[in-house]
Amino acid sequence: MNLTILDGYLVNSGDLSWEPIQAFGQCDIYDRTLPEDIVARAKNADVILTNKCLITKDVIQALPKLKHIIVLATGTNNIDIDAAKQANITVNNIVGYSTHAVAQHVFAMLLSITNAVDLHNASVKTGDWAQCIDFSYRLQPLIELNGLSMGIVGFGNIGQAVAKIARSFNMKVLIHSQHADPKDYPDYHFLTRDELFKQSDVISLHCPLTEKTKHLINATTLKLMKPSAILLNTSRGAVVDEQALAGALNNEQLHAAAIDVLSTEPPGADNPLLHAKRCLITPHIAWGTKTARERIVQQAAEHLSKHISAIL
Repeated sequence: MNLTILDGYLVNSGDLSWEPIQAFGQCDIYDRTLPEDIVARAKNADVILTNKCLITKDVIQALPKLKHIIVLATGTNNIDIDAAKQANITVNNIVGYSTHAVAQHVFAMLLSITNAVDLHNASVKTGDWAQCIDFSYRLQPLIELNGLSMGIVGFGNIGQAVAKIARSFNMKVLIHSQHADPKDYPDYHFLTRDELFKQSDVISLHCPLTEKTKHLINATTLKLMKPSAILLNTSRGAVVDEQALAGALNNEQLHAAAIDVLSTEPPGADNPLLHAKRCLITPHIAWGTKTARERIVQQAAEHLSKHISAIL
């Protein structure tokens, strides 16, 4: 079997082993591949493994040996699925690998806002505590999560994991979901979208990006939220109207936001959230714990094992 990993760096930047995949045959590994280099690099491949490279109809038609594509991520929007079907190419993705990692990151961001750990650490390191006349000081009000309402929009695996952690903080969990049956979750409160926005102290987004959810967070829905509310987004950047959110933060219509995803990644220098008040941004890292990335490699190897007879 000939395998080509087109853009392996973000999955494995050198701290993991590709051996579970290399065990299946000759494996050419590239950290990154430009669109114009895909065909040349994969010309002998029976299997392509990719994270974000676009495998278009033209690419598929130019690779007659190709039998299998593994997306090293959950989404398959970078693959022309119809063209793959027409060419009898199987497409697999990786599911469930980042549930715990993303849920953990949600609370890492939230606690960074509520407890201002980085702010106070930096203050101590610059000598402020050594010069303080009191045994303790606060640079901003600290927020206790106990008793607050956590609103979760989207209740798949990650949303459910976030809900469990919120309960461990003794938060009241509010859910808006198109699919979950409230009877299955008696400890949670299911609300309409607008009611969730009105009642939540913290809002965490876990919905897929669809025509209905694009700019779900906009000038209108932001006005429904409490001025003290905190917005968290680890879903997709375009779920949020970034200009509207920046305006709400700058006008103190919203207490704070923490964002791991943006509409364009990497962002342009003119992205309004980069300069908005009380907006914490991380570079799409919620999925990327070492353990989660190990799951990606292992699940890819399981796909290969399952389909090996068809590939060969």
